[in-house]
Amino acid sequence: MTLTLTVSDDVRALAPGFTHVAIEAHGLVNGPSTDASADLLDDAARRLAARLDGRAPHEDPHMAAWRAAYTAFGSKPSRTRNSAEALARRALTDAGLPRINLLVDLYNAISVAHLIPVGGEDLDRIQGGMRLVRATGTEDFVTVAGGEKTVEHPDAGEVVWCDDAGVTCRRWNWRQGPRTRLAERTTSGIFLLESMTPMPVAEVEEAAAELAELLRKFSPGADVDVRAPWSAA
Repeated sequence: MTLTLTVSDDVRALAPGFTHVAIEAHGLVNGPSTDASADLLDDAARRLAARLDGRAPHEDPHMAAWRAAYTAFGSKPSRTRNSAEALARRALTDAGLPRINLLVDLYNAISVAHLIPVGGEDLDRIQGGMRLVRATGTEDFVTVAGGEKTVEHPDAGEVVWCDDAGVTCRRWNWRQGPRTRLAERTTSGIFLLESMTPMPVAEVEEAAAELAELLRKFSPGADVDVRAPWSAA
């Protein structure tokens, strides 16, 4: 069954330049990071450095647009960075990008190479459809702090992804909850590539096509469907 993704009218009004492309994939094979996935992350860091050409990630026009969106819903973008900016900053350090697991490595590599927020969710852990909304502040966000499960609540007006069980990602794409993240057991996933004007939609599609190709390469026989771009405009 195809997962339903919806964007609320108040999010559209907040960020009329927002676009996302979704990839739904079944029959995936996940596991620990490999030398091949590590090589992809290292190559992505090199592509990022060439793209930025000496600039800091937040100076890129696309990252500046994300910072403006975060500011618009009351978040401080220098404290809670969008996922692409946060990864880019790590990619440019001596430590480099973290190795998480095979599937996460693949989408992190695409995020860094294209400087675009990319997220992945385990479809078998999603309850109902997924919605991008402005939070009331009463929604549950189950996370882990100090090794213990804890329940947080988003700020009122914060942009969050949620399903029928609660918030799956806070502050748009800042922090994903552990309930739906891609684990080594994952066989079905939804991958979201999110952009703002001035990034051309064609570049989001290019990034999605590259990720889809990687998913097919690392999970031979997987059913990988790239959906048409969704735009708030």
